[in-house]
Amino acid sequence: MNKIAVVYWSGTGNTETMANKVADGAKSAGAEVTLFTAAEFSADKMNDFDAIAFGCPSMGDEELEDTEFEPMFSTCEPSLKGKRIALFGSYGWGDGEWMRTWEDTCRNDGAILACDSVICNEEPDEEAAAACEALGKALA
Repeated sequence: MNKIAVVYWSGTGNTETMANKVADGAKSAGAEVTLFTAAEFSADKMNDFDAIAFGCPSMGDEELEDTEFEPMFSTCEPSLKGKRIALFGSYGWGDGEWMRTWEDTCRNDGAILACDSVICNEEPDEEAAAACEALGKALA
């Protein structure tokens, strides 16, 4: 059984909803799942999991949330090499540039992106919820 961490930051609840759907998908595929907020996760937990889903909404000028999520994620970057991960998040403006930049960062760090990232505008609709569940299954 794969051990999966779902790590997220959410300001409005949209990314939290996505995180719960990712966790549901991984559980339905037989994985052992632990859900963490960004404040609850740290680099020293990276090796405790077979795969990790990271979720963060677009903030400011299409960037990761910079007070909790980005500092936590930066400390995890040295442990991304060879690690299976997946990315998800919501946005309220822009075109998803923050996700493309984040994916490039992860690839440059040597992470293995297990599937396409999932983004949705504002609150996840049925299509986005299903994509989040599929992301969780792909990690499992």
